[in-house]
Amino acid sequence: MENNIQISVVICTYNRAAYIEAALSSLVHQTFNKNLYEVIVVNNNSTDNTETICQSFIAAHADYFFYSLNEPKQGASYARNTGAALAKGALLCFMDDDAIAEPDYLEKIIDFFKAYPNAGGLGGRIIPRYIPSEPKWMSYYVSSLVGNFDYSPEICVFAPGKYPLESNMIIRTDDFKLVGGFNEMLPGVVGTVRIGGEGKDFFYKLQALGKQIYYHPQIIVHHVVEVKKLTKEYMYRVASGIGRGERRRVLAISRWAFVKKNIEYTFKLAASVILAIKYTFQGHPAKAWPVIQFRIDAFKGLLNQ
Repeated sequence: MENNIQISVVICTYNRAAYIEAALSSLVHQTFNKNLYEVIVVNNNSTDNTETICQSFIAAHADYFFYSLNEPKQGASYARNTGAALAKGALLCFMDDDAIAEPDYLEKIIDFFKAYPNAGGLGGRIIPRYIPSEPKWMSYYVSSLVGNFDYSPEICVFAPGKYPLESNMIIRTDDFKLVGGFNEMLPGVVGTVRIGGEGKDFFYKLQALGKQIYYHPQIIVHHVVEVKKLTKEYMYRVASGIGRGERRRVLAISRWAFVKKNIEYTFKLAASVILAIKYTFQGHPAKAWPVIQFRIDAFKGLLNQ
């Protein structure tokens, strides 16, 4: 039956014992035929009982094509590439280990690619599920750091320079191989340091090959966000990781590309100050400084600070 697999879902996981079961459960309770998809869980050196939970879950759902394996090299790019190498489906779907897919998630993905055979890639909506509730300092601009993503109210092609987020992206397996998978120079989180931008790098390469990348607002996952973990240190790691990833990506192009990125970040920092003033005058002062801090931290990452 495995030869009939149409879509392979790859989940890389690291110390997510509290949420990985909910993520896997959401993929069991799909409206799509269970014999037409597989789920590949890649444990990326978890030190908690994530691996045990995954193995127990898979054993309890033996009538599904769920698999688990380990990737010792730390970083999401390594783990995703390892999972993708084992995939049997014509489509590759990447989902986070603390995400919960809507019941019609896979069915809508398959229907989309049938309706849009020219699509090289697809991104969906990501809705933060704040626990216990959204903090008052959170704004639209900062929420992207916790996975909030709502690009368009309608199905559309991403504009040049725009792309899906890694926690809800779907790619044709042939195109994934054509690009060469995720750039392992942009591994994601390694220890306490993040070097991000692997999704951006991947989709830029895919767009450069002439592939159209679409957005579908009804292909939805909910991303769990524990508010108590949104410390200054955590937000710095995520924001600076964006800058560190951009540093590596643009320096690989040219020194001039790096200079242009510095100019771009300077303008974004200035824009964040204007935005903060706007929030203050609108009666939302708590939202002001986090917007500026985001751009400062990203700039520090770009400068390798």
